[in-house]
Amino acid sequence: MDAKAKSDAKDEARKQRKLARTELNKRTSVLRTARISPQKARLVADQVRGLPAARALELLKFSDKKAAAMIYKVLFAAVSNAENNAGDDADDLKVKTIMVDEGPTLKRFMARAKGRGTRILKRTSHITVVVGEGK
Repeated sequence: MDAKAKSDAKDEARKQRKLARTELNKRTSVLRTARISPQKARLVADQVRGLPAARALELLKFSDKKAAAMIYKVLFAAVSNAENNAGDDADDLKVKTIMVDEGPTLKRFMARAKGRGTRILKRTSHITVVVGEGK
């Protein structure tokens, strides 16, 4: 009976973790293989991390950087997901986490003098935005 109780407790804990992940996924949006280097995208991501979602969208809309347009779309999708899937109010949402991870690198060669070639690395990024209710 003791082993069965432990098994039931483990199953219950597993269900709770899965439920927490599911709730988190309702407020998440991901852009994979974005054609921008992670280093450049992180500059913009650092500016909006922790801001209220409305303020972050406003800041991104008027930024001239290429990464700002990409992050704007991902953040807008995350806010829409939170409204539709989790039933949250858009005015109460805040950028909880924003991650810019390195994606696959496209390797190209550029012809140089004397028959040589130089490798060009076209870096990509995975951009993940999680919004949540916060003050």
